[in-house]
Amino acid sequence: MAKGQIKPILPALAVDAACSGNPGLLEFRGVIADTGTEVFRRGPFRQGTNNIGEFLALVLGLAYLKKYNLPWPIYTDSVTAQAWVRAKRCKTKQEFGQENLELLEMVRKGELWLRQNTWTTPILKWETTQWGEIPADFGRK
Repeated sequence: MAKGQIKPILPALAVDAACSGNPGLLEFRGVIADTGTEVFRRGPFRQGTNNIGEFLALVLGLAYLKKYNLPWPIYTDSVTAQAWVRAKRCKTKQEFGQENLELLEMVRKGELWLRQNTWTTPILKWETTQWGEIPADFGRK
Protein backbone atom coordinates (compact mmCIF):
# COMPACT_ATOMS: atom_id res chain seq x y z
CA MET A 1 0.00 0.00 0.00
CA ALA A 2 1.37 3.41 -0.91
CA LYS A 3 2.38 5.77 1.88
CA GLY A 4 -0.46 8.18 2.70
CA GLN A 5 -3.04 6.11 0.83
CA ILE A 6 -5.09 5.44 3.95
CA LYS A 7 -6.03 8.39 6.15
CA PRO A 8 -7.28 8.44 9.74
CA ILE A 9 -11.02 8.51 10.32
CA LEU A 10 -12.05 11.98 11.48
CA PRO A 11 -13.37 13.35 13.70
CA ALA A 12 -11.57 11.23 16.27
CA LEU A 13 -9.95 11.42 19.67
CA ALA A 14 -6.19 10.81 19.88
CA VAL A 15 -4.43 9.92 23.14
CA ASP A 16 -0.78 9.72 24.11
CA ALA A 17 1.59 9.69 27.07
CA ALA A 18 5.07 11.00 27.75
CA CYS A 19 7.45 9.75 30.41
CA SER A 20 10.87 11.16 31.29
CA GLY A 21 12.66 8.02 32.43
CA ASN A 22 11.35 4.52 33.08
CA PRO A 23 10.01 4.87 35.65
CA GLY A 24 9.92 8.62 35.61
CA LEU A 25 7.81 11.73 35.42
CA LEU A 26 4.63 10.79 33.53
CA GLU A 27 1.85 12.77 31.90
CA PHE A 28 -0.83 11.93 29.38
CA ARG A 29 -3.55 13.64 27.38
CA GLY A 30 -6.32 13.40 24.84
CA VAL A 31 -6.89 15.75 21.90
CA ILE A 32 -9.43 16.06 19.14
CA ALA A 33 -7.37 14.67 16.29
CA ASP A 34 -8.45 17.01 13.51
CA THR A 35 -8.30 20.27 15.51
CA GLY A 36 -5.60 19.57 18.11
CA THR A 37 -7.92 20.78 20.87
CA GLU A 38 -6.85 19.27 24.18
CA VAL A 39 -9.82 17.77 26.04
CA PHE A 40 -7.97 16.30 29.01
CA ARG A 41 -4.47 16.27 30.45
CA ARG A 42 -3.20 14.58 33.60
CA GLY A 43 0.10 14.71 35.40
CA PRO A 44 2.90 14.97 35.93
CA PHE A 45 3.03 11.89 38.15
CA ARG A 46 6.21 10.64 39.79
CA GLN A 47 7.45 7.10 39.20
CA GLY A 48 5.18 6.30 36.26
CA THR A 49 5.80 4.47 33.00
CA ASN A 50 4.82 5.25 29.45
CA ASN A 51 2.63 2.12 29.26
CA ILE A 52 0.68 3.13 32.37
CA GLY A 53 0.13 6.58 30.87
CA GLU A 54 -0.97 5.16 27.52
CA PHE A 55 -3.43 2.85 29.33
CA LEU A 56 -4.89 5.64 31.47
CA ALA A 57 -5.13 7.98 28.47
CA LEU A 58 -7.08 5.34 26.58
CA VAL A 59 -9.46 4.74 29.51
CA LEU A 60 -10.04 8.47 30.00
CA GLY A 61 -10.57 8.82 26.26
CA LEU A 62 -13.22 6.09 26.26
CA ALA A 63 -14.92 7.69 29.28
CA TYR A 64 -14.83 11.13 27.59
CA LEU A 65 -16.39 9.87 24.36
CA LYS A 66 -19.06 7.96 26.30
CA LYS A 67 -19.88 10.91 28.58
CA TYR A 68 -20.42 13.24 25.62
CA ASN A 69 -22.05 10.54 23.46
CA LEU A 70 -19.53 11.06 20.66
CA PRO A 71 -19.48 8.26 18.04
CA TRP A 72 -15.83 8.88 17.15
CA PRO A 73 -13.02 6.34 17.06
CA ILE A 74 -10.13 6.73 19.47
CA TYR A 75 -6.54 6.48 18.26
CA THR A 76 -3.50 5.32 20.21
CA ASP A 77 -0.02 4.44 19.07
CA SER A 78 0.30 1.88 21.89
CA VAL A 79 -0.42 -1.77 21.14
CA THR A 80 0.24 -2.52 24.82
CA ALA A 81 -2.45 -0.07 26.00
CA GLN A 82 -4.93 -1.58 23.54
CA ALA A 83 -4.23 -5.06 24.93
CA TRP A 84 -4.53 -3.89 28.54
CA VAL A 85 -7.87 -2.19 27.83
CA ARG A 86 -9.17 -5.35 26.14
CA ALA A 87 -8.10 -7.29 29.25
CA LYS A 88 -9.63 -4.54 31.45
CA ARG A 89 -6.43 -4.64 33.48
CA CYS A 90 -3.24 -2.58 33.63
CA LYS A 91 -0.68 -5.38 33.51
CA THR A 92 2.24 -3.25 34.60
CA LYS A 93 5.14 -4.65 36.59
CA GLN A 94 5.72 -1.19 38.05
CA GLU A 95 5.92 -1.14 41.83
CA PHE A 96 3.80 1.38 43.64
CA GLY A 97 4.79 3.14 46.84
CA GLN A 98 4.50 6.48 48.61
CA GLU A 99 5.81 8.40 45.59
CA ASN A 100 3.15 7.16 43.17
CA LEU A 101 0.06 6.30 45.24
CA GLU A 102 -2.01 8.83 43.27
CA LEU A 103 -1.08 7.05 40.05
CA LEU A 104 -1.97 3.66 41.56
CA GLU A 105 -5.38 5.05 42.54
CA MET A 106 -5.94 6.24 38.95
CA VAL A 107 -5.02 2.77 37.64
CA ARG A 108 -7.49 1.15 40.05
CA LYS A 109 -10.25 3.58 39.07
CA GLY A 110 -9.49 3.00 35.38
CA GLU A 111 -9.72 -0.77 35.75
CA LEU A 112 -12.99 -0.40 37.69
CA TRP A 113 -14.42 1.87 34.96
CA LEU A 114 -13.53 -0.73 32.31
CA ARG A 115 -15.25 -3.50 34.28
CA GLN A 116 -18.37 -1.43 35.00
CA ASN A 117 -18.92 0.09 31.57
CA THR A 118 -19.53 -0.95 28.00
CA TRP A 119 -18.61 0.98 24.88
CA THR A 120 -18.83 0.65 21.13
CA THR A 121 -15.96 3.03 20.42
CA PRO A 122 -13.50 1.64 17.89
CA ILE A 123 -9.99 1.68 19.39
CA LEU A 124 -7.66 2.11 16.42
CA LYS A 125 -3.90 2.06 15.99
CA TRP A 126 -2.42 5.38 14.86
CA GLU A 127 -0.22 4.64 11.84
CA THR A 128 2.75 6.83 12.68
CA THR A 129 4.79 5.76 9.65
CA GLN A 130 2.02 6.91 7.30
CA TRP A 131 0.48 9.86 9.16
CA GLY A 132 3.29 11.23 11.32
CA GLU A 133 3.17 11.59 15.09
CA ILE A 134 -0.19 11.13 16.79
CA PRO A 135 -1.88 14.53 17.37
CA ALA A 136 -1.72 14.03 21.17
CA ASP A 137 2.08 13.59 21.04
CA PHE A 138 4.04 15.78 23.48
CA GLY A 139 6.78 16.45 20.92
CA ARG A 140 9.70 15.45 23.16
CA LYS A 141 11.43 12.83 21.00
